[in-house]
Amino acid sequence: MKKKAFSIMVSLALLGGLILGGCSNSDDTSNEPADSSSGDKTVVKMMHLWPEGSSKAQFTIVDNIIKAYEDANPDVDIQTEILANEQYKEKIKVLTASNELPDIGITWAAGYMQPFVEGNMFAPLDDIVKTDQFVAGTLDAFSVDEKPYALPLELNIAPIYYNKEIFENNGLDVPTTYDEFLNVVETLAKNDVIPITLGNKDRWTGSMWYMYLADRIGGTDTLNNAINRSGSFEDPALVKAAEEVKKLVDMGAFVKGTNGLSNDEAKGYFMNEQAAMYLMGTWELPNYTTSPDVPQEFKDKIGYFKFPTYEGGKGNIDSFVGGPGVGLFVSEQSKVKDEAKEFVAYLVEEWGKHSVVDAGVIPATKVDTSSGDLAQMYIDILNDLGNASNLTLYADVQMSAAVADVHLNQIQALFGGQTTPEEFAKVQEEALAAEE
Repeated sequence: MKKKAFSIMVSLALLGGLILGGCSNSDDTSNEPADSSSGDKTVVKMMHLWPEGSSKAQFTIVDNIIKAYEDANPDVDIQTEILANEQYKEKIKVLTASNELPDIGITWAAGYMQPFVEGNMFAPLDDIVKTDQFVAGTLDAFSVDEKPYALPLELNIAPIYYNKEIFENNGLDVPTTYDEFLNVVETLAKNDVIPITLGNKDRWTGSMWYMYLADRIGGTDTLNNAINRSGSFEDPALVKAAEEVKKLVDMGAFVKGTNGLSNDEAKGYFMNEQAAMYLMGTWELPNYTTSPDVPQEFKDKIGYFKFPTYEGGKGNIDSFVGGPGVGLFVSEQSKVKDEAKEFVAYLVEEWGKHSVVDAGVIPATKVDTSSGDLAQMYIDILNDLGNASNLTLYADVQMSAAVADVHLNQIQALFGGQTTPEEFAKVQEEALAAEE
């Protein structure tokens, strides 16, 4: 069976204050839900992945929305279980195996979601969706046979954040070409500064570096074609992208022990000004703009730049790795399906109203922010999105769970020097071909 690869061609008319949305990653633990009975109230159980300790902005938004909904609907009790990103994924696996999914939960798009839909675990949400509510393309990634099975909360891109003071102290300018970027890496490494922090224990983090190189070298379609089987993962451009990753590793571009660091551990090197650069999704923007927990002195030092162009490559600087972040599903087996759907519709709408202005989180819904006071970095990101030529959805999300695991393991092996670029490509091609 051929898989759909998502490459969203962007001609996003961001008229006035129409904006797009980010994703999040987190690392704290949970508020366990209470028993399913709550007096005369209808209990709706929800799991999400924004702990207060590490994702305070997103946690606060959801918490406030729940309180407002319960105030307006006193016969409904929304009970939450909150887990870190990786913990959440593991818990969902366990709950799926026992057919005990929460009434409402978080899902990723495309290949990740597909088995849940095919297994009749997610309820279709076409009866509550407002198509014109969402930025073009975001709902498609959560749809199967043109029917949505989750509603997206976020859309994001992944720029390279950098410390302006570190660049200035080392006589460096923002690179626009890959050769210039390599010079930045070489200069920082020579001056005993960590060029790039990367927590590749989580694997998807390293995949973004590979995806950008594949895009810049081979152009927009090469990686997508390998995934949707109209092309091959052994395409020379994809092998070359792996060679460039190996080159970066060999020249000391990444923090030592990158494969043993989680994303949150690696982020600490950037937040503590020990590393000059950090490639991550726009869900990190609050840390550099609005978060009250981050000193303004640090925020003033942070900028970002687009992944540079590759000399002789087919990609362009306005093509981004990104796409829809997480979405909300309703369990098909839920005993309170109607109530769960009503709350999901409410949450998505309210998230869009409050996420940017209140917490600096960019939503997947169209929002008028003309009356809001946005930080300059948000304005710049939105302008870049308006000029974007392409958004390519994360490779592991496009793939089936089994192939995604192969891809992510190969990414980790590549960064760890445990495979060659040729073998890296060959193993993934075999995994993809086996599912045709």
